[in-house]
Amino acid sequence: MNDSKKVLIIDDEHDIREGVSYWLRSAGYAPILASDGDAGIQAARRSIPQAIVLDVQMPHQDGIETLVQLRCDSETRRIPIIMLSASLQDESRAFDAGARFFVQKPYEGRRLISAVNAALGSADC
Repeated sequence: MNDSKKVLIIDDEHDIREGVSYWLRSAGYAPILASDGDAGIQAARRSIPQAIVLDVQMPHQDGIETLVQLRCDSETRRIPIIMLSASLQDESRAFDAGARFFVQKPYEGRRLISAVNAALGSADC
């Protein structure tokens, strides 16, 4: 069912990208990887994924800034975004900026997949 659904992972930590990618592949999704906000925005514009898993704490441009840019772009504004962060203090900022879901690090794989499934089920595009 999820075979053709692309999910973009934007995280500066290699191990997190690989771990999220593993869980997504195991659930039938096709992960796309980006290591920072700028690369993630470009990948989102190029591939138009069905969902984005976005880390909040990243150098240069954090996930909230990236989220705002994605929401302001006509090509990416409707893509559901699941935010990842080790800090619960980021949760309200993420929702205020337009995130659909928030998953705390360290994340539990099944909870992350549940958030992705729910985000795709609630996508309005």
